[in-house]
Amino acid sequence: MSGGHILAIDQGTTSSRAIVFDDALHPLAMGQQEFPQHFPRSGWVEHDPEDLWRSTVSVCRTALAQIDGGASAIAALGITNQRETTLVWNRKTGAPVCNAIVWQDRRTADLCARLKAQGHEAMVTGKTGLLLDPYFSGTKLAWILERVEGARAAAEAGELLFGTVDSWLIWRLTGGRAHVTDATNASRTLLYNIDTNAWDAELCALFGVPMEMLPEVRDSADDFGTAEPEIFGAALPIRGVAGDQQAATVGQACFAPGMVKSTYGTGCFALMNTGTSRVASQNRLLSTIAYRLDGKTTYALEGSIFVAGSAVQWLRDGLKIIDRAPDSQQMAEASDPANRLYMVPAFVGLGAPYWDPDARGAIFGLTRASGPEDLCRAALESVGYQTRDLIEAMRDDAQGMGAGVTPADALTLRVDGGMTVSDWTMQFLADILGAPVDRPQVLETTALGAAWLAGRKAGVWPDEAAFAERWRIDRRFEPAMEAEARAALYEGWRDAVRRTRSDA
Repeated sequence: MSGGHILAIDQGTTSSRAIVFDDALHPLAMGQQEFPQHFPRSGWVEHDPEDLWRSTVSVCRTALAQIDGGASAIAALGITNQRETTLVWNRKTGAPVCNAIVWQDRRTADLCARLKAQGHEAMVTGKTGLLLDPYFSGTKLAWILERVEGARAAAEAGELLFGTVDSWLIWRLTGGRAHVTDATNASRTLLYNIDTNAWDAELCALFGVPMEMLPEVRDSADDFGTAEPEIFGAALPIRGVAGDQQAATVGQACFAPGMVKSTYGTGCFALMNTGTSRVASQNRLLSTIAYRLDGKTTYALEGSIFVAGSAVQWLRDGLKIIDRAPDSQQMAEASDPANRLYMVPAFVGLGAPYWDPDARGAIFGLTRASGPEDLCRAALESVGYQTRDLIEAMRDDAQGMGAGVTPADALTLRVDGGMTVSDWTMQFLADILGAPVDRPQVLETTALGAAWLAGRKAGVWPDEAAFAERWRIDRRFEPAMEAEARAALYEGWRDAVRRTRSDA
């Protein structure tokens, strides 16, 4: 461990990335690779687990090849990952029993509805902070055990392991010696009690999950094992793990209660730090673990939007009206504001604060004058509208959070993710929120968060306070829209959502 650099793996929904950061927290090198998505039925989304593994190894090798010393320059490795995606594999052979079921997948909607009808949601929410929704891992794991031939018997015989993507990668990196996860990923499974910080026997029984399948849960900055030397050319200690949205919260230095970040990738996820107190949302937001350091748990309120950047991907790959995702900004700028369209991108249902898995996407306001430019504008604006839905809920929940919390009317949103490079989109976001939006100098905040966790444990990076002091803004977007226009646009959005709901 001769180097002082940190290698961060960012395993996402549509691509895997690896970034090397130096001891001043600056990115030095990166590798990125897309991998196939599989849609076997309507509402089903899967990944080949081997694609996740191969692409991760490939991008790490690409990044390491760009720095002096290669793997020998790395002090520690951090991992951040798409959180609720569910994998099950054989303990001895490492062979997955089926494709990974992705967080966007909705195949367990009927199971969730049945458990709700049986009155289980209050107990589940009370222990996990989550709702009974197909989004989370527990019902996906239950589906695999019931529907994949031989899985139930093998699991009960102790032959199968469950994990989210972080656990799968660590198991492979360590040659099967470490079956572990961190508290943030565990908190997204519907099986983990976020008050006791332990897997919960009652929850596991509800979903029919043998507890022997579950990984050991550790702090977000901890010893997760060591990657075998033949993979990267040196034995790399894995010292930081966090789910992607929690890693972005760390990377944005949102360490104080009341601070809010929003990440714009495939979906959009806003988290508000609530400190050491778990806050029960009155607006159907999630209570979750933001991070756990030195055995101390910090909680957050989270709002989850299932479709953000993937709406732009749909414009590119589905409608084929743009060639590249960045083209959407130029198209939106060319749109006639008089051609007012609302796109509700409920391709896989609606997330917070609606939680309607049966809703499907719709576009309202189409006329003969509507064209590709207007569709691009509507797609980008939908991200702003959905974010406001979340921020309105957070502002309301924050009223009861007590002293030391940022006042709701003084909220500033820190943003990150691929969509934030679009100035047009970020300005509309500030306009529709009526609040400043801060874009940081380092946009790769998800990877940065994982890297900081690993560097903190390895002793090469500063503590929370010093790290927060190094956070730098690239640009602040101030709201410029008149209040009356903002209110009218948002009311149009709310009407569009009402007409999209499955109970409409």
